[in-house]
Amino acid sequence: MSRAVITSIGGFVPDDILSNQDLEKMVDTTDEWITSRTGIKERRILKGEGKATSYMGVQIVNEILQKRGISPDEIDMLICATVTGDMIFPDTANTILDKVGAKNAFGYDINAACSGFLFALTTATKFIESGTFKKVIVLGIDMMSSIINYTDRTTCIIFGDGGGGVLLEPSEDERYGIIDSILKADGSGRAYLHMKAGGSLKPPSMDSVLANEHYVYQDGKPVFKAAVTGMVSTIKELLVRNNLDMEEIDWLVPHQANMRIINSVAEMLDFPKEKVMINIHKYGNTTAATIPLATQDAIQEGKLQKGDLVLFAAVGAGFTVGANLWRWGY
Repeated sequence: MSRAVITSIGGFVPDDILSNQDLEKMVDTTDEWITSRTGIKERRILKGEGKATSYMGVQIVNEILQKRGISPDEIDMLICATVTGDMIFPDTANTILDKVGAKNAFGYDINAACSGFLFALTTATKFIESGTFKKVIVLGIDMMSSIINYTDRTTCIIFGDGGGGVLLEPSEDERYGIIDSILKADGSGRAYLHMKAGGSLKPPSMDSVLANEHYVYQDGKPVFKAAVTGMVSTIKELLVRNNLDMEEIDWLVPHQANMRIINSVAEMLDFPKEKVMINIHKYGNTTAATIPLATQDAIQEGKLQKGDLVLFAAVGAGFTVGANLWRWGY
């Protein structure tokens, strides 16, 4: 069985910056309050007529293809993790494939919120390992500004827009690639982080719009607890299953939800913070995009080296939980 390896990576963040100072003029908050509670200094916002999640996806896919030196026709499959698709249907993955000219590929979206990239990556890995496909692109993209109420300081300070993605290909070299993954879900968590209206349970109406029910709702305390305990327990389970200790891990790439959450996870794992990849201060919480964006930043900064053992971990609305263990061979 071939091992799935990451052979190219790409990322995109919009040019427009929404800083803490900007938010001070919009809601009752301060830069100090935001920074001390979240670690975020600024976030990016996608602006422009006709620009949506697929716009970011096209930029990412083109970058991935250019770096790998291949054409769109060589793509077999694309999985897009997002909660902010261009439309409820069709899938944003299919829109992206059309716009990049990938005529021989099919694709679909995965909605697992902040764990979405890990759910998509694990799924794509199985298509590679089974020999079904040779080139699969995995994207994590979200235009969170489209579902954020900028009069609600509990959520508007947290989220930003952006995306990232990777190309997976098979390799016979077992030293590198995706080693193992664990995915979990706890549906009881849906009460604490969700969008109240817009689905079949509560279709859009004038009343739902006037009640601001088409925006992210979050109950912070239970989400914080679930994020920390979920990531820590899943990472420990993954390590035990692979006969590893945390000391053997070179890099931890956690979902960039909140700096306090990231610090708590590192402390509970007794893992040095200098080995935790962090970029939340620059982009905020970009939902499905945080892990690929943090990984790309780590590569660009020269931190991630060939042979490094890496852990991805995330918790998302639902609650969804994911962790991936892999060895960098790019």
